[in-house]
Amino acid sequence: MEITLLLYVVLAGTYLAVVPFLTYAYLKTRWYVASAWERGFMYFLVFFFFPGLLLLSPFLNFRPQRRQIPG
Repeated sequence: MEITLLLYVVLAGTYLAVVPFLTYAYLKTRWYVASAWERGFMYFLVFFFFPGLLLLSPFLNFRPQRRQIPG
C-alpha cells in the first residue's frame, strides 16, 4: 500500500513539477532559434504537460528584459 502511494506521488510530482520546469527551460533557450520540426515538438510538449505548466506559470517569468535605449 505505501509503495503504491509513494509511486503515485513520485509520478505526479514528476508530471506536474519536474518535467514542466525542464520544458520551460528548454523553451526559453530554443524558442527564437528553433526549426519548424523542433517548434512542433515544443508545441507537443506544451500540450502534453499543460497542467504542470499551468501550475508553474505564476512563479516563472520569461518575458524579455527591458531594452536600454542609448541617449
